[in-house]
Amino acid sequence: MKQSKSTRKRGLVLTIAGLKRLQAAILTMEKVQNNGHRFTLEDLGDRMNVSTKTLNRLWSLNTGVDQKTLKLCFSAFNLELHREDYAIVREPNHTESYQAFSRSLDTLNTKENEISQFLSLGTFATQHYDQLENLWSYPDGPVALDSPFYVERPPIEELVYREVIQPGCVIRIRAPREMGKSSLVLRLLAFAQMQGYRSVKVNCNQIDSSCLTNLNKLLRSLCWQIATELGIDPKLDDKWDEEIGCKLSCSLYLQSYLLKQSHSPVVLVLNEVDRFFEYPEIAQEFFGLLRSWYEEARQDNNLQKLRLVVVYSTEVYVSLDINRSPFNIGLPIHLPEFTKQQVKYLAQRHGLDWNSNKEVTQLMSLVGGHPALIRIALYYLCCQGITLEELIQDAIANGGIYRYHLWRHWAILQENPSLVKAYIEVVNTKQNISLNPIDAHKLESLGLIAYEGDRILPRCELYRAYFKKQLGVAEFEYKSLQKRA
Repeated sequence: MKQSKSTRKRGLVLTIAGLKRLQAAILTMEKVQNNGHRFTLEDLGDRMNVSTKTLNRLWSLNTGVDQKTLKLCFSAFNLELHREDYAIVREPNHTESYQAFSRSLDTLNTKENEISQFLSLGTFATQHYDQLENLWSYPDGPVALDSPFYVERPPIEELVYREVIQPGCVIRIRAPREMGKSSLVLRLLAFAQMQGYRSVKVNCNQIDSSCLTNLNKLLRSLCWQIATELGIDPKLDDKWDEEIGCKLSCSLYLQSYLLKQSHSPVVLVLNEVDRFFEYPEIAQEFFGLLRSWYEEARQDNNLQKLRLVVVYSTEVYVSLDINRSPFNIGLPIHLPEFTKQQVKYLAQRHGLDWNSNKEVTQLMSLVGGHPALIRIALYYLCCQGITLEELIQDAIANGGIYRYHLWRHWAILQENPSLVKAYIEVVNTKQNISLNPIDAHKLESLGLIAYEGDRILPRCELYRAYFKKQLGVAEFEYKSLQKRA
């Protein structure tokens, strides 16, 4: 299959130098004309005379725009576009590519035949083999950077890209599990790398329980990991002075040893910080320390190099002093479910001809806009030869393609009797109910409930149908045991 010239087009993307020039000019105008307040995406679009969609393309640094657009953006802030401000790229036309890709899959029966026939497509196969692998890969975990199946949720990406270049910033990303937090962080870190920044990722679920009952061990463990990932000899015993207390030792170690040696900003990602909520005393001290770094960064040049990203699944349910909490500072990001338009776009990326909203409405009536559940459905519709009607009927009856996802949630519920009792109320009650706040937070972090005003509801119809059946059996068995006792 020959690749026509129409499938590729030229475009311009900002270089790091160009982005820094433009961002500096925007910050200056915000201070002078907007009392230091940030321009919204709409404000910037109006000033530059471009759409917000075009701005999102511009901030992504990997999707081309035309030269006229770049000139408009720069001239809006009294800048002249220079050659070093942009690079020329060639972009694939994914819509045309996937239409051809989808047609090629229609004639294939088995995975082995799909590989051999697809590879025989010559130039097309060579350039699109990655997409084929992505399509075959079960959608589990973050969406790869080069995947065509990532769905942007404007203006979220643009907001985090702008924020991470601010000295001493804090970005708080909150959403239930499997909503796309890791995929967003992956893109944020890739953007940071393009700026020449260094990054450190800390998964709080990997921290030993012994560290979560001893603040000194926790902070030493954290500092050791940061130093190691930055390629710096930790020298903890030499640099740590327990006479002045572990929090001050940690701060001085970070400021005067680690960040002082780094010539570029460091993005520190703390993932799954919900883990600390189970240890209130440690949480108070640790989160207070994070807050102090943010406040001191206003005067400390070394701390200004630190860009902190805090990732968590639910609202904080431990009692924190409002003046010591890091959950009311920085840029808050909450990941919403996919909209109908985004589900339709993703279906088209999978090669599905969903031009009307009928199929989108049917799928979303089952799983809402839950990103992981939408991706799983599209994977099976494209690769396993089942129809949407079959998928929905089987899912309602016995879990269907979602059985492993549902079993995982069911196993977690069974480990916590109070959660089982709480969720029985949720799936069986159509009126407003009042839950223990901690149980409600845990159910939300699992992604099992949603809020509709003051009402607490099952996250989607799939959850209502499946867990009503499972929890009904569990409740019956529990009552039977009570009677025997």
